[in-house]
Amino acid sequence: FKGGDTCEYLLSSGRFLGEKVWQPHSCMMHKYKNSEAKNCLIDKHVVFIGDSRIRQLFYSFIKLINPQVKEEGIKHGNIPFEDKSASIKVDFLWYPEVNGSMRQRIKSWTESSVAKPHIIVVGAATWSIKIHNGSNEALAQYKINITSIAPLLEKLAISSDVYWVLQDPVYEDMLSESRKMITNEKIDAYNEAAVRILNSSSRNSKAKVKVFSVSKLIAQETIMKSADGLHLPESSRDTNAMILMNVYCNKIMKPIDGSCCQPQPPLTLIQKIAFCFFTLSIIGYLIISLIHRNNYRKNKSCTDLESGEEKKPAISTPNVSTLEMLLHCFCKLGLIMTYFYLCDRANLFMKENKFYTHSSFFIPIVYILVLGVFYTENTKETKVLNREQTDEWKGWMQLVILIYHISGASTFLPVYMHIRVLVAAYLFQTGYGHFSYFWIKGDFGVYRVCQVLFRLNFLVVVLCIVMDRPYQFYYFVPLVTVWFMIIYATLAVWPQIVQKKANGNCLWHFGLLLKLICLLTCIYFLSYSQGAFEKIFSFWPLSKCFELNGNVYEWWFRWKLDRYVVFHGMLFAFIYLALQKRQMISEGKGDPLFSNRVSNVLLFISIVSFLMYSIWASSCKNKTECNELHPSVSVVQILAFILIRNIPGYVRSVYSSFFAWFGKISLELFICQYHIWLAADTKGILVLIPGYPMFNVLVSTFIFVCVAHEISQITNDLAQIVVPKDNSTLLKRLLCIAGFFSGLHFFSAMQDQSRH
Repeated sequence: FKGGDTCEYLLSSGRFLGEKVWQPHSCMMHKYKNSEAKNCLIDKHVVFIGDSRIRQLFYSFIKLINPQVKEEGIKHGNIPFEDKSASIKVDFLWYPEVNGSMRQRIKSWTESSVAKPHIIVVGAATWSIKIHNGSNEALAQYKINITSIAPLLEKLAISSDVYWVLQDPVYEDMLSESRKMITNEKIDAYNEAAVRILNSSSRNSKAKVKVFSVSKLIAQETIMKSADGLHLPESSRDTNAMILMNVYCNKIMKPIDGSCCQPQPPLTLIQKIAFCFFTLSIIGYLIISLIHRNNYRKNKSCTDLESGEEKKPAISTPNVSTLEMLLHCFCKLGLIMTYFYLCDRANLFMKENKFYTHSSFFIPIVYILVLGVFYTENTKETKVLNREQTDEWKGWMQLVILIYHISGASTFLPVYMHIRVLVAAYLFQTGYGHFSYFWIKGDFGVYRVCQVLFRLNFLVVVLCIVMDRPYQFYYFVPLVTVWFMIIYATLAVWPQIVQKKANGNCLWHFGLLLKLICLLTCIYFLSYSQGAFEKIFSFWPLSKCFELNGNVYEWWFRWKLDRYVVFHGMLFAFIYLALQKRQMISEGKGDPLFSNRVSNVLLFISIVSFLMYSIWASSCKNKTECNELHPSVSVVQILAFILIRNIPGYVRSVYSSFFAWFGKISLELFICQYHIWLAADTKGILVLIPGYPMFNVLVSTFIFVCVAHEISQITNDLAQIVVPKDNSTLLKRLLCIAGFFSGLHFFSAMQDQSRH
């Protein structure tokens, strides 16, 4: 990456993704809505000066502000436009030739008493070629005229944004007889003259006229669709207008998915503190490593020449080894977080927009599924949803979700609905796993709760600090965290009903069912009472965790989308464990789960249910309506999959170690993808190797998976240190963690105050 300004890339280079999606080189282009365009251009004056091609660009630009505008102005005259609601004024001035008249108009804006336009877009040449029949004298005069205008434009560029639009190529075969002299050779000569003369006298980088040359590239691909061989098709000029909007507005609006022309965000106070902490950790670890190495050399086993005895090296104390492990973890984490920051906050690596095609999604899916089959091994145990099987389930689901995100498949509704089932299946496993643990173990101690909360939230808390993002931004972790606490509260609250107690008296089973019914009632009430839900999570300090963009609506939407599936997971665990205790199912190796007849019937029903859900999801026409039904029906496909996977004994007895390996780091993969695989907070794709999309994905994926695996190990190591089993030590650590979050809140408040 040569560095440089992404605005230059936006204005000069790029390629088409498909037919109508333009991808600038090295950065992402935001698609501006009318409201966003108005907010950006409020109280602004924009002027387009030139011929009929510039008039086309003018109309496309004002349609971004008001789509209802019709192209009804005078063809060879000035056309005004005004949006009074936002005080936006956009004018088209008819100057088809670069001559004295154009120079006089531009000169009038350089006078101090006249209000200058905020944006000036200029371009003309084809009329000069046409009127003078493509003569060399006309080109020479064009050079003289543009030389006289250039200093004026450069003077205006000090306070305004000035763009010179290079001439697009023509489709010579379609030109009318009166335009046959307008050849691409002549157009190239005029463009070359403009580029050479503009900015030739300017030494001030702020006083540069921006050359809008990307339109040439767009025209080369689309001019064949022109109606007359001269004017661009509508889709192409709309792309040019959107590029112009991105060049000016991205630095003002700062859209997440518009990295072009955006300056690097300044480091916040909390980020600076984090940087200092990780730096000190690295220095501390290096110092301790050097001390240990020196001690090792001094105390190294050697033979005493006099006695012939071997000297024993000194043994390091446990406190030093714990400190060293802590610093080692933070040292590695600091280096990893530096990579995160460089990928998605510094303007070091390129970013590109996603573009969905069926092949970009389904071909990788088929590939990884085939690959997973090659790594089939026997399970250590053959119980329903055993550890290897759940890891495998998490693994292939996570890989599918990753492919879904990088391919931009959310635009294809049937795929979106199936991915929603995979997210629901994760939450189903949350309900199933935690319920099973508490029901069987009866362990409601603080240690267990702290271990789970630490493992779930450690990476996200670090990313919130380093990447300057709110907790709710990483929505899945808050979701599983809250559901874990709900499961814990449901089972831990009096009376605590566990399997050991229920085995002594069957009435306790009804007591537990009553608890589950109460939980379902609360879920139902909150899902249909947005006001009550928002009040609960708007109280401090919950509001600090669950607000996004100043409100908790996003959190309510995410919670509501899969509101019943955790309950379904708990209920399934309860029924399964009850059947298992009464030996009503057979879990021997190779044995079907039930009798042959019952197994065959259930297997048939499961396959039909699985396919019926897929047919329904594929026939969805409206995302909102399908999302309303999803919480109630997603469990159908989840249960169908579990039965298909577990009823046949031979299927239950094997698993894919390939998928299981990814399943063990699925949480880290899900979170890390935000910044070091995708880019711009998941809106785009990270580009480490420009120009080679497939090779880039291979390299970035390799680094991404290695980082996720390393973070998983770091989290496990730190969990043993930060969350000890000893209650008195654990209490001290919890007080330290409370102090840490209090300090974080204090610095966050200072940060917010400085921003305002």
